[in-house]
Amino acid sequence: MNLLIEYQWEIFISLEVLSVVALLLFGVLRYYLGHKQKSLVFILLFIVLLVIEAVLGVIIYQETGEFSTFQLVVLLFVIYALTFGINDFRKLDRWMRKKFGAWRGVELLTDEDYAIMNRQKDPKHVAKVNRISAMIHLLIFVTVQSYFWSLGTENFAEIRSYITDLSWFESGNFEDSPYPNETLYSIGMLWTVIFVIDFIYSWSYTIFPSSKSK
Repeated sequence: MNLLIEYQWEIFISLEVLSVVALLLFGVLRYYLGHKQKSLVFILLFIVLLVIEAVLGVIIYQETGEFSTFQLVVLLFVIYALTFGINDFRKLDRWMRKKFGAWRGVELLTDEDYAIMNRQKDPKHVAKVNRISAMIHLLIFVTVQSYFWSLGTENFAEIRSYITDLSWFESGNFEDSPYPNETLYSIGMLWTVIFVIDFIYSWSYTIFPSSKSK
């Protein structure tokens, strides 16, 4: 168990690499070699690896007794795989069919596939998708951060004081913040930076549609 905790990041990264390889092998076997039934083994392997990642996060949490950056990263990867990852896999699937079909000299894409691919190049559609993504991220961000703050504050009045006075944001100490401990403070601050960058980038497709379309 100590080895599991010591090499948790190495194990997680290895699982992620194996997941990517499994998806690529799925495409090679299904679309290049034409073995549709056998290719499903690699989709099953991908799901198994995802479950192993989640179990790994739970086991390490039980052993250490704290919610660390590792658990947050695992949680985000699992949530992504179950939400936005599904749509991204469909994009990857179409890309593999296009490439492998061209190599084999056969047409593996349907008219619906081409319609979807053309729509995904439409600036208005791209802007809409990114707006939805940004608002979902906002909802998750506010919900989880509110929970973190509730652990480190006693009432809403104290929370409101932190919202109106952001001087604690620059102090660099969790004792001055609404977070209950150093771990959640580090997670919350890092996530805040990522959220702001992602939110601005996502809405840039709406604010500057002409430049984005180019």
